[in-house]
Amino acid sequence: MIEINNESGIEVDETVLQRLTAFNLAQLHVSPDAEVAIVLVDEGAMESLHVQWMDEPGPTDVLSFPMDELRPGTADRPTPPGLLGDIVLCPQVADAQAQAAGQSLTDELVLLTTHGLLHLLGFDHAEPDDEREMFGLQRELIVAFAAAERHR
Repeated sequence: MIEINNESGIEVDETVLQRLTAFNLAQLHVSPDAEVAIVLVDEGAMESLHVQWMDEPGPTDVLSFPMDELRPGTADRPTPPGLLGDIVLCPQVADAQAQAAGQSLTDELVLLTTHGLLHLLGFDHAEPDDEREMFGLQRELIVAFAAAERHR
């Protein structure tokens, strides 16, 4: 189950985020019954979370809060249902990044949601090898989702 709650004050196409998350869960062989919450918040709320959980000032683009420590499955052994956790996005920060990168807010939110979901599934980018693995998988998922969207 994917729940999306937009508290940011910025209009976002939530159906894209819903389709993206369902697509990514399927690609990673995670039960479609796994629970994920995506919350979009304004800069003030994101800054509070960033300070509280990461001890860093200012708002950030995405934070992930894993719950049941689920990991990606395989075609033979999919990940069972469980509580994956929460992805918190800040569209205001994402929009500034999107403009700097010359892409749409939706494209930036697709990237950030995918990034956040990978964190929920235990991926990290603290070490160079882990970063290569995570960002490689992130790119693959985004490219595959874009292809699937073109064929909708």
